[in-house]
Amino acid sequence: MGEDAFRVERLRADPAVAAMLERICDITTMGFAAVARVTDTQWIACQVVDRIEFGLEAGEELALKTTICDEIRGSGRAVIIDTVSGNPDWRTHPTPMLSGFESYISFPIRLPDGTFFGTLCAIDPQPRSIGTPAIAALFERFAAEMGALLA
Repeated sequence: MGEDAFRVERLRADPAVAAMLERICDITTMGFAAVARVTDTQWIACQVVDRIEFGLEAGEELALKTTICDEIRGSGRAVIIDTVSGNPDWRTHPTPMLSGFESYISFPIRLPDGTFFGTLCAIDPQPRSIGTPAIAALFERFAAEMGALLA
């Protein structure tokens, strides 16, 4: 097993990661949360919590260009959208239209050396008030903890 596959498996099997995803869904009231490995060619779910029957399980892949996570990989910055349909920057973006979500939040996960690994994200088909400092701090902390697990 290569180092990358080992890291994906590490996140998939860790109960602390599962607990963080459950906590994210509880606090944000969003129905889907995931940790994804994102490269320049691939998006793979390491672990998910799916309360809305989004239909994606750990180990499954999405086409990279259908994700906002690819843009986060490129920019290195978090994306937080309370209401896609009310946001002029995102309402015509193909990803929310394709996936049917109205709220989205995603933070980059970095390895201890600063290298981008993937994203910690959550979606919901309903608008959610997620653009708060407390929620951003929670995602930032959990993303940092996940990155530290991969050392």
